Amino acid sequence: MTKLTAKERGALPATQFAFPAERKEPLENASHVRNAIARFDQVQGVSDAERDAAWRRIQSAAKRHGVEVHESSWRELGAGHAARKHKAAT
Repeated sequence: MTKLTAKERGALPATQFAFPAERKEPLENASHVRNAIARFDQVQGVSDAERDAAWRRIQSAAKRHGVEVHESSWRELGAGHAARKHKAAT
């Protein structure tokens, strides 16, 4: 994966991030899109509505960069999100 320097990351517009308010998970190339999918459940402090919007941005970036996405929703990505909810409830 192409590593962004702090300067490069700072120069990206907020629209180039899956989570723009947090500037988390850049989406400027195929490698970063795949990484955003892999790390999606690791982003903390965001609502389900923000996750829905981030997933739409990831799907759009994936299409733009030729990345195949098998899941139709972020809720299909695995147990990470559910495990966090369960842990928070206990």
